[in-house]
Amino acid sequence: MALIPLTAWVVDDDDSVRWVMERALSQDGITVRCFERAEPMLKALEGGQPDVLVTDIRMPGIDGLDVVHQLDAMGLNLPVIVITAHSDLDSAVAAYQAGAFEYLPKPFDVDEAVALVRRAAHSRHDANNGVDEPQAMSAMVGKAPAMQNVFRLIGRLSKSSMTVLITGESGTGKELVARALHENSPRANAPLVALNTTAIAADLLESELFGHEKGSFTGADHRRIGRFEQADGGTLFLDEIGDMSPDLQTRLLRVLAEGEFYRVGGQTPIKVDTRIIAATNQNLKQAVIENRFRDDLYHRLNVISIVAPPLRARREDIPALMTHYLAKSAAELGVDPKSVTPSALRALQAFNWPGNVRQLVNACRKLTVLAPGTEIRIDDIPDELGGRDTGVSAQSDWLAALQRWAEARINDTSAEPLLTEAAPEFEKVLIQTALSHARGRKQEASKLLGWGRNTLARKIKDLGISD
Repeated sequence: MALIPLTAWVVDDDDSVRWVMERALSQDGITVRCFERAEPMLKALEGGQPDVLVTDIRMPGIDGLDVVHQLDAMGLNLPVIVITAHSDLDSAVAAYQAGAFEYLPKPFDVDEAVALVRRAAHSRHDANNGVDEPQAMSAMVGKAPAMQNVFRLIGRLSKSSMTVLITGESGTGKELVARALHENSPRANAPLVALNTTAIAADLLESELFGHEKGSFTGADHRRIGRFEQADGGTLFLDEIGDMSPDLQTRLLRVLAEGEFYRVGGQTPIKVDTRIIAATNQNLKQAVIENRFRDDLYHRLNVISIVAPPLRARREDIPALMTHYLAKSAAELGVDPKSVTPSALRALQAFNWPGNVRQLVNACRKLTVLAPGTEIRIDDIPDELGGRDTGVSAQSDWLAALQRWAEARINDTSAEPLLTEAAPEFEKVLIQTALSHARGRKQEASKLLGWGRNTLARKIKDLGISD
């Protein structure tokens, strides 16, 4: 099938971005026009408009979000792709709420950017031909690709009140994701009510969720309003949903289907408008197969799924997380925040973090208290966090740590084969170290690794390593 002739305009105050985008789009057969600032681009719209506009979010004068707002005010149905080096949640949500087609954090893959331009253009073509395709959206703090996926989903959902299921290991910050979903939704001004279903005794959980009438059971000496009613108009976050009893699963399913329930001992149905965000560290699909979780409830909850990534899948975020939580720990203790030496930081990034971000937060508190001086050195890091004993060489220590890890994984029947799990992480650490030593120069880094430059570029892409 022949490609539809397309035109794209690129607005960015960075010469290199304009050059790369112009070259890549032109080679793909797309007619390109570049602008250093937004003002001349808006003026040029008087003589016609492109199929797609690609704009930086932060520029001198009129920025990318202003551009999106002005196009909307002009009544132009023009898909806008917002690119930015500031890959945080606020920027992503703002871009989507302004009406951007997609949010593209730098550094981005050029081929993916070209494909995105074509997809944006075709979505406009389909819309003009009566095809109903909603605009895309995107979005938190964390530059790792796995976290960017989370931000993007939060951004896409910022104008909706859909039910969301958040999955991920313990300590990955699922409640933070739920809070971000609520605070960037139409219900942001209404309450967010959270309930950990494992923290309440099973025989009291029904009353906790739905409330009870006076006299409905021994000790019920007054009417109680449950969490569903407390969250009316807002959001109810149900953590550890996988541990809910079968009877409560049935009642929850009825509320989701009908939007009403009865208090314990009540005769009058209570109608609520409550958004549900659920979270679990369990594999609910497997729980359904094993008849531990209702299949119909799983599908009701899993309208949109967000995976909170483990910390080992976002090692490049560890320096920023350490800086943030060391500062927070110092503020709690009333002391100056400590810094981390490069060798200590490398050890912390190489650590597997089985407790994820929660473990990192506790580590920052411990290191703030125990590490002497203003710097955290590798000798200050305890063995359980990937440190080493004084006098043990780094060369032998990492081999011992690798052996301990392998022995632990062999005893884990649910773990992947050793090389399947270890080889990508091993390569990622070596690549990041070589790139750091070469200050980002890939030609020099590839020589340090003993690879060709093309092999290094492919590995960087396959392993999701940020340039």
